Amino acid sequence: MLLFVGLVLAVAAVAAAVGVVMANSAPTTLTVFGEAVPGVAHQWQVFLAGGAVATVFIVGMMVTFIGAGRTIRARRDLKEMRAKHEKSLTTLEMEKRQLQQELARVRRSQAAAPAPGRAAPAPAPGRPVASRPAPNAPARAATPRSQVKAASPFFDRAD
Repeated sequence: MLLFVGLVLAVAAVAAAVGVVMANSAPTTLTVFGEAVPGVAHQWQVFLAGGAVATVFIVGMMVTFIGAGRTIRARRDLKEMRAKHEKSLTTLEMEKRQLQQELARVRRSQAAAPAPGRAAPAPAPGRPVASRPAPNAPARAATPRSQVKAASPFFDRAD
């Protein structure tokens, strides 16, 4: 919006300046687009009118550049946010795949029968353990949970 307003002000100032230059044949009268400007009878008044036109032009150009700069910054920021979002999504998708692979590996290791002489893998946290003693097997002492080794480094993490 500021870009448009600035351009309109700059064009208006240029048009007024061109009108003054083209229509003034007498040194002490100021004519703009074929109409005499009232109250301007001396050369210094013509000079001040030119200064006013130049000031309007400069303000118009400043507003134009401010609006253009704002537009450029907004586009750049939006592009950066999109790139960060894409990177974050990619990272989350990679983590999801890794966790799915880890879960599949843990489930495979739990589903596989333990070798003779090896302890069975630890159950998943939060699941009840159904223990059935093997037929004709002596009773075992329960191993404290802190000494049970998890089948995955994921479950060993302290965070």
